[in-house]
Amino acid sequence: MSRPDNEGAGGLKATVLGISAFYHDAAAALVRDGEIIAAAQEERFSRVRHDPRFPVNAINYCLEEAFIEPKNLDAVVFYDNPIATFDRILQNFLDVAPAGEAEWQRAALSVLGAKRHVRSQIEQILGSAVPVLYADHHLAHAASAYFPSPFDDAAILTVDGVGEWATTSLAHGRAGTIELLEEIRYPHSLGLLYSAFTYFCGFKVNSGEYKLMGLAPYGEPRYADRIRDHLVDVQPDGSFRLNLDYFGFLDSPRMTSDAFATLFDGPPRRSESRITQREMDLAASVQTVLEEIMLRLSRHVQETTGSRQLVMAGGVALNCVANGKIARAGLFDDIWIQPAAGDAGGALGAALLASHVRFDVPRQATPDRPDAQKGSYLGPAYSSAEVRAFLDRSEARYEVFSSPAERAERVARELAAGKVVGYMTGRMEFGPRALGARSILADPRSPEIQSALNLKVKHRESFRPFAPAVLESKAAEWFDMESPSPYMLHAVPLRETRRKPVDPLPTQDKPNDMIAQINQVRSDIPAVTHVDYSARVQTVGPTEKPDFFELLEAFEAETGCPVLVNTSFNLRGEPIVCSPEDAYRCFMRTEIDILVIEDCLLNKAEQPAWTESEDWRDAFELD
Repeated sequence: MSRPDNEGAGGLKATVLGISAFYHDAAAALVRDGEIIAAAQEERFSRVRHDPRFPVNAINYCLEEAFIEPKNLDAVVFYDNPIATFDRILQNFLDVAPAGEAEWQRAALSVLGAKRHVRSQIEQILGSAVPVLYADHHLAHAASAYFPSPFDDAAILTVDGVGEWATTSLAHGRAGTIELLEEIRYPHSLGLLYSAFTYFCGFKVNSGEYKLMGLAPYGEPRYADRIRDHLVDVQPDGSFRLNLDYFGFLDSPRMTSDAFATLFDGPPRRSESRITQREMDLAASVQTVLEEIMLRLSRHVQETTGSRQLVMAGGVALNCVANGKIARAGLFDDIWIQPAAGDAGGALGAALLASHVRFDVPRQATPDRPDAQKGSYLGPAYSSAEVRAFLDRSEARYEVFSSPAERAERVARELAAGKVVGYMTGRMEFGPRALGARSILADPRSPEIQSALNLKVKHRESFRPFAPAVLESKAAEWFDMESPSPYMLHAVPLRETRRKPVDPLPTQDKPNDMIAQINQVRSDIPAVTHVDYSARVQTVGPTEKPDFFELLEAFEAETGCPVLVNTSFNLRGEPIVCSPEDAYRCFMRTEIDILVIEDCLLNKAEQPAWTESEDWRDAFELD
């Protein structure tokens, strides 16, 4: 993406729309004069989880949030280079032919079809001939991490499945520019290695990786040496090569080959079947190897750039356990990770890249904020009038708070009494994490809340851990951490003083029995303490989300505990809620006790009977 001779207002201003689409997690983001105005995933509007389709709804939202018409855009930027992607797909087919014909047809149809006609789709949707630009995938990831970060000088590490040819990129950001230094290319991919184990353990690729990470602490890394010896050759600088004999993604819809199954003691686990000790140990093993590689890559990019700051993006940057290991390794003074690190964040990175590189817009100073991401609260908000109008149409019964302080105190009392609260206030989060705008909240001191939330509210696997939100000023009293973690992207150990001794399980209960382990009380806040005494922490300060900060303060005043369970406001297989209608529907379909939407509170026991016009679970993709 080259710089123009004369574009933008004096080379200082531009309004740019970024788009990602056609793989998974389509999104749109709008950047004006270097400031992030809006960003959202298409799934939140379409209600199709990981929706890859052209993000019409997200684009319309971004334009509305900015109060502009399409003709006011200086450019629209796509997060990927379709020509380079097609080159990879074609070369891949030629390398494996005559095998892989079905995969060739599927992939080529995407690139030659939808991606090839990105420009015409943009013009059709916008109804205006706006300049269309293309960004290299990993450069878009790098831009999404570097430009919103608080650093002028930073090492940049982007790791994912694949983008065009690159799967891993090392770069240096300084003085508002990004210099690409090194890359690892397809088919050698750390993201695809992890996804292969996700697939083999019976979870869905591109969404089940969180489950594999959550499963890992229940196992032992007894397969780690097999992975190192047979699957991936890792060098001291973190560069690596996969042994492609064990993988199926080159020429089939399968991620793994028969040789993979032989190496790891049998066929892949069937989805929804019982999780055995083998899957736990496989998860622990690949997690261990991934952490080793990420640490080596981090050390190498630090030595190469000399920078004491690191920024990260790409799907692998959502592995909060690996991120926590990097943070505690002492390689960097500070680390900043793009909250929407996956493909959705590519839309934001593409828009930022065009703004700062093509249009020469300088990075904005943010003296009153920790970064330029605005807490990642970049999605739509709904006024009190809109909320009440919907509730009245639905004949819902609700009460209205007179002030934010009254809301915080009341909700804190409900939580302290053991109630589960659906909480929707302000602008929706951009990225996969709920950060207090579209959250389900609960008391972390309850030993029963993890299994109750998983089985009765979220309708998901019982082993999956929940994250704590904690007052930033009190975080170090509860967790072994020195820096804020506002985006829930670091797993950190619980303080020793907060832990409780756990008796060893009887020998007969150990194999294949996660329930017994889950039900052990390990700390003062068992609902957010994982089996290895770790937690994926969100620290909450007073600036970006004052209402959530006030709620945590009120809960501490009520209980002495400045921590809450914070999980995303959705059911398994469903996107996080966006609108009041989404929130009310999720509330009525689950055992959530209390619903808060802006200044309105609803008690489940007072609501009219709920009926479904169809089997709603069929509408969502369970994985």
